[in-house]
Parts: sequence; C-alpha cells; structure tokens
Amino acid sequence: MKLILAALLLLVTVGPVGAVEPDEILANPVLEKRAREISKNLRCVVCQNQSIDDSNSELAGDMRVLVRERLVRGDADSEVIAYMVSRYGDYVLLKPPFKLATYALWFGPALIFILALLAVFLYYRRAGAGVGAGTVKAPPPLSFDEKRRLDELMKDTSK
Repeated sequence: MKLILAALLLLVTVGPVGAVEPDEILANPVLEKRAREISKNLRCVVCQNQSIDDSNSELAGDMRVLVRERLVRGDADSEVIAYMVSRYGDYVLLKPPFKLATYALWFGPALIFILALLAVFLYYRRAGAGVGAGTVKAPPPLSFDEKRRLDELMKDTSK
C-alpha cells in the first residue's frame, strides 16, 4: 500500500514533461526556455486543443523545430509568434486575439448557454400553463345530450 501511495505522490508532484524530443532541445538554456514558453502558447493544428509543447504529432514536432530555428536566427518572441500566425492563422494561438474574426470564439459559448437557458425557461413556462409536453388537460364534462347519446351507443353495442 505504501508503494502505491508513493507512486501516486510521485505522479502528482512531477510536472508535465511535454513532447519535446531530446534532439530538438537547444544548447542555449535561455533560448530553450523562450522556445518552451512560446510552444506552450501555440496550438498543434492537427491535435485537439493541445499545445505544440505537449503534442506528440509529427507536425507539432516540425512546428517546435521552426520556433527554435527562428529564435536561433535572432527573432524576438513576438516575431516568432507573428511568423507562426502568418503561416497557420489565428487558430494556431491557444488564446486567439479579440478581433472581429474571432468574436464567435469569444462570445459563442456564452450565447449558446443563454439560448439554452431561454429554451428551458420557455419550456417550463409553457408546461406550467398546461401546453407543454407531459401535461394533459382533462376534457370538459359531457353535456346532458352527450351523456344520453353515449348511453344509446353503449346499449346498441351490447346487443
């Protein structure tokens, strides 16, 4: 039991290693640190919402190498990011900029949530009024003539 607890504790305390291959790592630790920070903010365009730092895909590896090449050439962090955006579009950023083309990304989830709340509200409002699904109003009582006609029909079928 102690061994299992120790293993779980080790898993919890060890941070994510990422998918960076040993041959990708730069010799200059300052440039490598910059590359890792940039890579954590860039999305792998073939993965589902993973940064290129965490992705094992071949394209993510190519993107990591490209980031490191740009840093070695002397590009600033913002220049590297601008280059990646010019090559892959705003989608490559894990935090897309707030501009007209990305309004749907920023406001879409909130709008869908509000519309869902409105639909639920209207459904229960109609159900409370006796119109919604699952609610059946009792028919009005039969008039004297309707009762008499029903009795005649019942007598005819019993013969």
